[in-house]
Amino acid sequence: MPNGKPAGVRCIQLDDANRCKLFGRPERPAVCRRLRPEPAMCGANRDEALPNLAWMEIASSPR
Repeated sequence: MPNGKPAGVRCIQLDDANRCKLFGRPERPAVCRRLRPEPAMCGANRDEALPNLAWMEIASSPR
């Protein structure tokens, strides 16, 4: 996503199983390479992770 990924928009690089198609490849964006998932972000499962991630995206978006 050359101009960045807006909050709430699914990354175009996710496959049908929600895995990154660029993981481990040099063209993976630096922001993704630097991301270090942790329990506060991901919760125990996908149902807990999605609201946490949505809140973080909105909270960190420029106003």
